[in-house]
Amino acid sequence: MRILVTGGAGFIAHHLIDELLNNTDAEIISLDRLDYSGNLNRLHNVLRDNPHKNRVRIVHHDLKAEINPHVASHIGRVDIILHLAAGSHVDRSIDFPMDFALDNTIGTLNLLQFARTQDLKRFIYFSTDEVFGPAPEGVFYKEQDRYNSTNPYSASKAAGEEFCVAFENTYGLPIYITHTMNVFGERQSPEKFIPMCIRRVRNEQSITIHANPSKTKAGSRHYIHARDVASAMLFLLDRPTVSMLDYGGAKCPKFNIVGKEEWDNLKVATTIAEIQEKPLNYEMVDFHSSRPGHDLRYALDGSFMKSLGWVPKMDVRERLEQTVMWSLSNPDWL
Repeated sequence: MRILVTGGAGFIAHHLIDELLNNTDAEIISLDRLDYSGNLNRLHNVLRDNPHKNRVRIVHHDLKAEINPHVASHIGRVDIILHLAAGSHVDRSIDFPMDFALDNTIGTLNLLQFARTQDLKRFIYFSTDEVFGPAPEGVFYKEQDRYNSTNPYSASKAAGEEFCVAFENTYGLPIYITHTMNVFGERQSPEKFIPMCIRRVRNEQSITIHANPSKTKAGSRHYIHARDVASAMLFLLDRPTVSMLDYGGAKCPKFNIVGKEEWDNLKVATTIAEIQEKPLNYEMVDFHSSRPGHDLRYALDGSFMKSLGWVPKMDVRERLEQTVMWSLSNPDWL
């Protein structure tokens, strides 16, 4: 079996490649343009001591351009495509929306065109909870709920999803779509909230906690570790085709990959400080004033994946402890 992983040097995808090496006998092709998101040091870290590292091959390509015959010859025939390559920085998308339309929408379309030339067993498009928009208190979005993109990043991912749905309907490609939210773990970009908290707590610096306008309630998420996301992807690859025909006849199955618990960001920061046995210095700020285009609360319903037999292996605190201790022992990643 040969698996193409796009964005293979990215944060989530490099964990997925590690999981594939350790739990399958697949040959893996990592397709990456190696910009600010892709970092070969991640792959080097997980591959250097892995006895199966020779099963990974790296192909350099920017999916804003079509996969021409020359690039296709380097990729070769593939059985499965796992599409994780994407621009994912919300603030940057607000400043440069066209870049995200090209990366996330046109890039997906170029990959789908390549997929049509293959005899695929599965194409998985890795999307985001943000396509649903903000979740009012008590609301948890299911896979087939309406979309409400609140920034250009989420709009570009939703557009990529719709091309996937269209290619399943038009060409019969065997496509799955996943939604996940706020993934954390080892080797994450230091600008992200959890590594930033680890670094600032270590250095006894203040942390900004985004909150409601009255600064009394912190924003919340269902945090999930990258290794749990990777295990969910392997779980989906091992399953036979899942039928999800809804009232409109939509055939393309969608799956929410969700952490076990909803945590607000103050609880995350407090826990990170407790693990380090250091004080937490923080300031609550009005979320929407400081970060227009962001949402205070996102929430997904994970009951469908649970009904199929998958849940995260560990709870958030256990995974946070692992991530904090690893990061302190590998400070270059902070």
